[in-house]
Amino acid sequence: MNILGYLQKIGRALMVPVAVLPAAAILMGIGYWIDPNGWGGESALAAFLIKAGAAIIDKMAILFAVGVAYGMSKDKDGSAALAGLVGYLVVTTLLSPGAVSQIQQIPLDQVPAAFGKIENQFIGILTGVIAAELYNRFSGVELHKALAFFSGRRLVPIVTSVVMIVVSFILMAVWPIIYGGLVSFGESIVSMGSTGAGIYAFFNRLLIPVGLHHALNSVFWFDVAGINDIPNFLGGQSSIDAGKAVVGVTGMYQAGFFPIMMFGLPGAALAIYHSAKKENKEKVASIMIAAAFAAFFTGVTEPLEFSFMFVAPVLYVIHALLTGLSVFIAASMHWISGFGFSSGFVDMFIQSRNPLATQWYMLLVQGLVFFGLYYAIFRAVIVKFNLKTPGREDDEAVPVQAQTTDRTELARQYLEVLGGQDNLVTIDACITRLRLTLKDRSIVDERKLKALGAAGVVKLGEQNLQVILGPLAEIIAGEMKALR
Repeated sequence: MNILGYLQKIGRALMVPVAVLPAAAILMGIGYWIDPNGWGGESALAAFLIKAGAAIIDKMAILFAVGVAYGMSKDKDGSAALAGLVGYLVVTTLLSPGAVSQIQQIPLDQVPAAFGKIENQFIGILTGVIAAELYNRFSGVELHKALAFFSGRRLVPIVTSVVMIVVSFILMAVWPIIYGGLVSFGESIVSMGSTGAGIYAFFNRLLIPVGLHHALNSVFWFDVAGINDIPNFLGGQSSIDAGKAVVGVTGMYQAGFFPIMMFGLPGAALAIYHSAKKENKEKVASIMIAAAFAAFFTGVTEPLEFSFMFVAPVLYVIHALLTGLSVFIAASMHWISGFGFSSGFVDMFIQSRNPLATQWYMLLVQGLVFFGLYYAIFRAVIVKFNLKTPGREDDEAVPVQAQTTDRTELARQYLEVLGGQDNLVTIDACITRLRLTLKDRSIVDERKLKALGAAGVVKLGEQNLQVILGPLAEIIAGEMKALR
């Protein structure tokens, strides 16, 4: 498997633990609503909910280790997840400050600061990847009859624990260097303030086509480089009291996305609809309305972005630039809100009582401005350069919503268009994408994929294919697997 294909595999596995964040956001958000003054100090129920949410946020590194190991395993078996947990515990125990002090025979106060931050998502992801690879390699091994009990899947956690001892000693030498580089990168952005936030947001959008934006997000949203923007924001008053959060600052790497997801992209959808040929407007409307609705309420934007990303790349670059501008403005003006899942209305509503959400309502005003900007710029550029956005194609079919509501039948149709069961090596999905490995990608009919309802297609390497389906992706993937 080539590098891009492997990164694609890691990318979809990362969505397993990331999908837990909405639960934390909802629990903590309800807690803040119940006790808007004490934030759990004046209400036992509020404290219960906030602490329950914090239990998820504070243990994200473990969730990454378990989720990535499970997500990358060849048959999604629980033994892989257990191996991920075992590996994580071995590494974080051997590289804890006390253990490093004892192993290296140095005073505790001379242990590099990097080891005080060893329980982070980077280590979780690394452990998960290694555990998954060991599972895929050793889960079918049969030992001598005397050791038969430890054969197969039972062998994997044992092998993982041994391998992670070796990995721990390697990390003992290189982790301070890695950590120092990550912190320097994060600090270089932090030192640029709102400008750095805008630069981050620009590259966040540019990486969407290959699904690698999650890697960039982890630096700013989690505790890989000490920024930890999402957990610190969701921590609310507890984060403020602990000195982990600063009112008007924490959340700056999230806030500016709200005007884009809730307003900007729906403005782009309206421009695409108005620019479509008259005979295609009805079909285009069904696509744009559904995509805009998803973007506004949930912050899931890929169905809309992929409708113009490849047919009109200039629009996507404009979209990335406008996203950077929005995040820059929100950070500069200290209009702050955050999210547990994505920057849609649901998250904004839940987090509006968070003490770190400062002048969050101004993001709505900013959003109205960006709705106008997106609409005016997109429509002008589409018409000026005669871009072939949905509804303006010369001879290709306009993507339409699937004609059947039977998910099994729809999955069967996708299988057929993708070259049949024999052509599919692996089938997986994240929130909005089918992620496939094919024997022969050339036989896939992209026009028919779009006719079935796909918003876009991404080619990675020679064999990997991503089909953008929106919220149906996981359902269709499950049905396709069941048909094999």
